Amino acid sequence: MKIGMVCYPTFGGSGVVATELGKALAKKGHEVHFITYNTPVRLGNFKPNIFYHEVRVSDYPLFDYPPYELVLASKMVEVARDHALDLLHVHYAIPHASAAITAKKILAEEGLKMPIITTLHGTDITLLGRDPSFEPVISYAINSSDAVTAVSNDLKNDTFKLFGVNRDIEVIPNFYCPSHYQITPNEEFRKQVAPEGQPIITHISNFRPVKRILDVIKIFSFISKELDVRLLLVGDGPERNAAEQLCKELGVEEKVTVLGKVKNPIEPLLVSDLFLLPSETESFGLVALEAMAAGVPVISSNTGGLPEVNRHGVSGTMRDVGDIEGMGKDGLKILSNPEVLATFKKSALSRAEEFRIDLVLPKYLALYKRIIE
Repeated sequence: MKIGMVCYPTFGGSGVVATELGKALAKKGHEVHFITYNTPVRLGNFKPNIFYHEVRVSDYPLFDYPPYELVLASKMVEVARDHALDLLHVHYAIPHASAAITAKKILAEEGLKMPIITTLHGTDITLLGRDPSFEPVISYAINSSDAVTAVSNDLKNDTFKLFGVNRDIEVIPNFYCPSHYQITPNEEFRKQVAPEGQPIITHISNFRPVKRILDVIKIFSFISKELDVRLLLVGDGPERNAAEQLCKELGVEEKVTVLGKVKNPIEPLLVSDLFLLPSETESFGLVALEAMAAGVPVISSNTGGLPEVNRHGVSGTMRDVGDIEGMGKDGLKILSNPEVLATFKKSALSRAEEFRIDLVLPKYLALYKRIIE
């Protein structure tokens, strides 16, 4: 098959999933064409069967904002026509699905049939969905797609609640690639973070308010009063300064390492002992799955799609959003006893096995074949 893959090229979960899916398809011999405004961060170096088509938006004095959606639709038409694509798989409803619908109509005028699969990832529904100005376009894009998938049952249910959707949505979960974890943990880096072998607690996100990064600092402070632990913060975003200031106010700044953005979050996960994800909401929680796949138990909120990934008392624990003391107590329970920690690590790995890419990829391939036929 020849597949057009449309996604954001950034560190977010939707871009990561789309990129890894494209790479896995290419390994199976399928031809994958990434269509986006920059090279996806997880794409890496040249790989057989993978092509990248840049969407370039020029600044025109007439527009206050560059018309990315129109240029994207034109690029989809160009790539589909020039490379005889079999389908377009777009990740995120806005602007990718709506642009794909426009491209599909243009191609139909030329006698070319172009099936569109839209995958919903989260904030395209839970954030934009609460803005009534987007509702008609998102509903139309979803209903006009040839197939729609969501990464969790929770996201599927939210989509039906927030939009006028009158079609089926298939749940295909996010996944991880076991081969990415076949690297040696960087012990030198671990010693820099925890010179005396202290347990390392890690959080990875884009530091937006929905991630509740300040709760991460407070939970860590709670745990550090009883145990000698270290905190590793990976990522960047609008709440980074507030997080660093709170570290100073709570007197834990010497125990906290802020890495900023990293291209491969698996590397810090491999030297971690516990992962914190106290988010306001997560449609799936890909980073929680990546932590579990590294053998790191997860303490998370019990919101959104997280209960479909993290199992309380097995791969980690879950608490209500904002329950800092409860999450802190869970962290102490796990880290205070080496045997308990070892059990959680083993169970986290076992739970992650259910989301291996070799189990999820066939679901997408079956969907592709069904839509093409």
